[in-house]
Amino acid sequence: MNLELPKFHETFNPILDILSNGMIIHTREMQEKVIQKYYSNLPKELLEEKTKSGEILINNRIAWGKSYLKKGGYIHYPERGHVQITEKGLNQKSGLTLKEVEEDSNILNFYTEENSKQGNLINPIEKIKNASPQDLIDEGFSEIELEVKNELLLKLKNIDPYYFEKVILILLKKMGYGDFIETSKSQDGGIDGIINEDKLGLDKIYIQAKRFNENKVREKDIRNFIGAMSGDTNKGVFVTTSLFDNGAIEKAKNAHHKIILIDGKKLVDLMHEFNVGVQIKSVYEVKQLDEDFFFEQ
Repeated sequence: MNLELPKFHETFNPILDILSNGMIIHTREMQEKVIQKYYSNLPKELLEEKTKSGEILINNRIAWGKSYLKKGGYIHYPERGHVQITEKGLNQKSGLTLKEVEEDSNILNFYTEENSKQGNLINPIEKIKNASPQDLIDEGFSEIELEVKNELLLKLKNIDPYYFEKVILILLKKMGYGDFIETSKSQDGGIDGIINEDKLGLDKIYIQAKRFNENKVREKDIRNFIGAMSGDTNKGVFVTTSLFDNGAIEKAKNAHHKIILIDGKKLVDLMHEFNVGVQIKSVYEVKQLDEDFFFEQ
């Protein structure tokens, strides 16, 4: 009998089965139960096989199965490190396929949107079929990056609002904008922090951070921010986890002050770039033939 580890998409149904009682369960416990029920017959050497970064391979594949199920809305993460099946997952009757999950996933919608902007409606599955090994590496890297950013934005939307303000100040500090001062939470007048661009504090940038889940930042929010800025600066950064409506964008654009708007997508892009709230998990080396080494002098 030819025994081998399951592909990541082959873990969809085992994961849903383990979660079918509707209980909230820790991810690690879920993995253990999936392996115990469905894959305990595999040889020990297979179950202990590792990725190039040192992670247990079967755990890695179950983790990716879990990630795709979340994108498709079949499960969700009710709290840190835990998973729970959704109503959609409970109503899933037949064997779930990779195609079905990808059709429901945010990743597929993302690629479709990007392709549409470029006038190119190539099916992502067809792209993979015709991809080179380097293309597949790049595609996989992009997907991992997008997943991390999605999780990062979700985390930002659910942390304490005061800590969110501190996160923004830490990010700006990492970006090289000098020392920052946190303002009083009770009497900040709409200002959450002040960046001193120089050591003497002659040039200042005022910061406003709004942690919204669904609500957009509106024109009145920008107006209040401008009003709260004292006469000793004309620079401001307004950051939100959501979006700015057209009125807010126009108000910032037409203001006498220099107001930079950072929405949720731009925020997680910057945090990812400057390693704020994320950490490097793995480093891979891709090697190629050194033609100079074999060149005869």
